[in-house]
Amino acid sequence: MNTMTWLLGLKPATRALTLLGSALLLALLIASQTGTLALGPWQFITGGMTSYDWQIWTAIRLPRLLLAMLVGSGLALAGAAMQGLFRNPLADPGLLGVSSGASLAVGLWIVFPVAAFLPDAWTWQGQMLIACVGGWLTCWLIFRLGQNGQGNMLWLLLAGLAINTLAGAFNGLLSYVADDQQLRQMSLWGMGGLGFVRGSELAVGALVMLPGLFLLLSVRKQLDVLQLGDLAAADSGLDAKKLRQKVVLGTALTVGVSVALAGIIGFLGLMIPHLLRMLLGPGHRLLLPASALGGAILLLLADALARSLAAPAEIPVGLLTSLIGGPYFLWMLARGRNRGDV
Repeated sequence: MNTMTWLLGLKPATRALTLLGSALLLALLIASQTGTLALGPWQFITGGMTSYDWQIWTAIRLPRLLLAMLVGSGLALAGAAMQGLFRNPLADPGLLGVSSGASLAVGLWIVFPVAAFLPDAWTWQGQMLIACVGGWLTCWLIFRLGQNGQGNMLWLLLAGLAINTLAGAFNGLLSYVADDQQLRQMSLWGMGGLGFVRGSELAVGALVMLPGLFLLLSVRKQLDVLQLGDLAAADSGLDAKKLRQKVVLGTALTVGVSVALAGIIGFLGLMIPHLLRMLLGPGHRLLLPASALGGAILLLLADALARSLAAPAEIPVGLLTSLIGGPYFLWMLARGRNRGDV
């Protein structure tokens, strides 16, 4: 039996996840070989990796690859879950202000000398905690506004615009009062990047984010029931309030840690779920795990591109995702308007 016959014999959901998993391995291989130095499994197998190369691989390249997969999967999964919760294909942690809320919290952490009173080992942990709190507060606010607006798409976008504007204004004030070092840190971090985290910080971030990922994946069946409407969901025994609490908590954890570790990575949570929904259908049992894999793939490839376009310099990966996501979002709005959705 050849590979194609074996694939065709699988169930559609299993086949889709198998193909995405294979694509993730391929993206990981490409990203590991991309950059100023080609350091990856091939060099290790052929013995072309020196002890200095091995140190670079373990201290810089490998943590970066793992961070890209962690952040990419978290943002895409949170975007898919929020779209299901609001029954809205334009819901996204960035567009609705969740990323901005977490960003503002981290900006406050950077500018005000809170970290100066903590041991060095707790600096990153405190930053992740404050980012998660900022994301949670923003999620809660969006949820309240979404209730008042009956989850209307335009209403949510306007609410997200207001939150993003306020967060941007406060971040501008923080930039005004920050010193040169704080200002550069906020500027680079705000553009999004994967090169600022060490292995120990990544391990702590993964421990915080993984419960959020599992929490979001655990509600995929309930999100399918919620699409039938509030009355039908209630008749089926679904506790919509508890479901919303789980999605808000999981989103706050994943987005908060992502913002704390990698800065602002825009539009990833919008593009991946929307593309996969068109390809795989609206069912969240498949869409959520597929979005996690798709987000990891996209961010790995975007980071590989960011490291190679201007090598040995590096383009902030958040700028690349925004350059891709901005036109895609405009296309979605135009498509929705033509169909009467907006």
